[in-house]
Amino acid sequence: MRTKPICLLLVVVCGIAAVLGCGSDSLRGTTLPELPFSDFTLIDQHGKPFTLSRDKGEVTLMFFGFTFCPDVCPLTLSTWKQTADQLTDETGRVKFVYVTVDPERDTPEKLKTHLAVFSPDFIGLTGETAQLDSVYSNYGVIRERVEISESAAGYLMNHTSSIYFLDRNGIWVSRMSNDAKPEDIAHDVKVLLSR
Repeated sequence: MRTKPICLLLVVVCGIAAVLGCGSDSLRGTTLPELPFSDFTLIDQHGKPFTLSRDKGEVTLMFFGFTFCPDVCPLTLSTWKQTADQLTDETGRVKFVYVTVDPERDTPEKLKTHLAVFSPDFIGLTGETAQLDSVYSNYGVIRERVEISESAAGYLMNHTSSIYFLDRNGIWVSRMSNDAKPEDIAHDVKVLLSR
């Protein structure tokens, strides 16, 4: 009769393992309904046109920020660097795209210098205000200039600070908070690469 408790224990352990195992292919970010693909062409940090759709077949992480940002933006770029380090073999199949919300100051040269601190592989994008306004609108990005008279920067930008995930078909499928853990971002990238 000792076999009953052992069998019961095995059933419980297997059940727990199944629960923990299930969802390993689920996204940890906020899943969105499939949104129409919104392509765009902007100028990268090398002064060359960059078209989002050229990277179909790869997973794209996109963030909207600015180089004068004192906190959220550099922290996000640092998290991206840690994420890229965790992805190792998959890194070449992922694009990290940083779109400025401050085109007045974020020239291609400024973006290049700034992003090189984190990774020369990150893509920085800027463009004409009208071009960028269309991109902001399509991705639901809010940006607001805030004058700071006592700051050497002169002004800062309040802006949407989510990380956008585009799958290998270029479809915006999910988003994460800018303070997401690198391991959670890497997990979702791997899930999207496997689909």
